Amino acid sequence: MASFFRPKPPFGRVSPAPLGMERSLSPAQKIFDIRAGPLEIALMAATSSTMLPLGTRAPDFRLPDTTGKWVSLSDFKGAPALLVVFMCNHCPFVKHIRAALAQLARDYLSRGVRLAGINSNDVENYPADSPALMAVEAKAAGFVFPYLYDETQAVARAYHAACTPDFFLFDSGQGLVYRGQMDDSRPGNGIPVTGHDLRAALEAVLAGKPVSPRQKPSLGCNIKWKPGNEP
Repeated sequence: MASFFRPKPPFGRVSPAPLGMERSLSPAQKIFDIRAGPLEIALMAATSSTMLPLGTRAPDFRLPDTTGKWVSLSDFKGAPALLVVFMCNHCPFVKHIRAALAQLARDYLSRGVRLAGINSNDVENYPADSPALMAVEAKAAGFVFPYLYDETQAVARAYHAACTPDFFLFDSGQGLVYRGQMDDSRPGNGIPVTGHDLRAALEAVLAGKPVSPRQKPSLGCNIKWKPGNEP
């Protein structure tokens, strides 16, 4: 596990607390500021999904979660749908959909849908995404799904993941039926986060209907590749 040291701005920046309020902040609040300011939005590298071909079989993985438990693709065998999300702690695009993603997972868990969040970022250069802070984020956000650490970045490469967040929805046979955006909302565009596109795809899968092939790429921060791992 990588040890934490102060992140470099603007990514993973810890926003200063108002004067006199420092001691009233929780550890999670001290680490994560879910708001994306105008400067942060302007400086982030916006990258879109590669749009992996529909029908692609889910690439295998075996990764540790925030408790140290190993989670494999085979653990989701038999689920009517599996949603794999490449995400991280510090990206403003992920922060923007954080609460909606947590709610979506809760809404569909009782219907058998399984979800796995995967962080593939280079934590040496982006320590706000370290495994220790992933555990803090998972608890603070109320995630009911495993949040996995892809240290070698091999899983991100296998999925052709490009950005955070990047969504991949697989059917009961673990064939890809949807990849792309959660909805049209982006930091600063004023559109509410509803999860419309992703929820429509999930509903189609659960109803045994085809998912519309008209799918829009997700947009977010680029995955922070280690030197030599860039696609």
